[in-house]
Amino acid sequence: MARTHMQGIRARMAVVGAAVAVAATVWGVTAIVDPGRDTNHENVSRQTDDPAPGGGATDPQAPGNPGRQVPDGIAHASESGGDAVNITIDDGPDPKWTPKVLEVLAKYDVKATFCMIGPQAEAHPDLVKKVVAGGHRLCDHTMDHDTAMDKKPLDYQRRQILDAKKLIEDAAGGGAKVEYYRAPGGAFTPESRALAAANGMRPLGWNIDSKDFEKPGAATIVNTVKGEMKNGPTVLFHDGGGNRTQTVEALDQVLAWLKEQGRPTGFPVVTGPSS
Repeated sequence: MARTHMQGIRARMAVVGAAVAVAATVWGVTAIVDPGRDTNHENVSRQTDDPAPGGGATDPQAPGNPGRQVPDGIAHASESGGDAVNITIDDGPDPKWTPKVLEVLAKYDVKATFCMIGPQAEAHPDLVKKVVAGGHRLCDHTMDHDTAMDKKPLDYQRRQILDAKKLIEDAAGGGAKVEYYRAPGGAFTPESRALAAANGMRPLGWNIDSKDFEKPGAATIVNTVKGEMKNGPTVLFHDGGGNRTQTVEALDQVLAWLKEQGRPTGFPVVTGPSS
């Protein structure tokens, strides 16, 4: 009798276990094929011009340009139009290399856009002020230069962008504004671009990567810039992230070459269409 009773219990347990397994299988299949279950919605393709939520009429006016709103499309074009070239400098300010970069820019009377790391700006407010005093523009390059930002939650991206903006503007003082946002490694998302635009910063891309970060030699950096000039007007250099001797040498040569070519320099568009 006891044996029959135990056999009945085992049989019922087997039925229950089978039902649970079937239910788990169905749930798993649903999780895989259900298009509504987007588990990676922040991982949006880099360097895109897809429309983003929060843009358009809700965007604020551009700093120092009343009546013009900031789009959330990634900017590449130059405000100066034509064959003008935009010089952009990333990852500083650095107490050794930023002054040297500023000297080269002053030598050729060229204005650049400096994409700064928030804590670096906080640590070197004198350099931020010097950049502004030189007529250059400020760009937000986040707090930690996280090149995987496009895989992180929006709240994380918001802190990275807005905390850095505040630190840079506080360091600059005098009401200076950050006019651009450049995602580390180009890790933009539609949400982060909309967030930047909603805070008066034009998302800023680049057309020419000088590859100076790899330190391949000044001549190679110069040749890279010249070879990619056909790609568009915005050039990427660095004043942070280590020894920038090659960058300073290459920047000098590139600016001399642009002057020989009769090509003007300018700033990336803030309110114009992305390109």
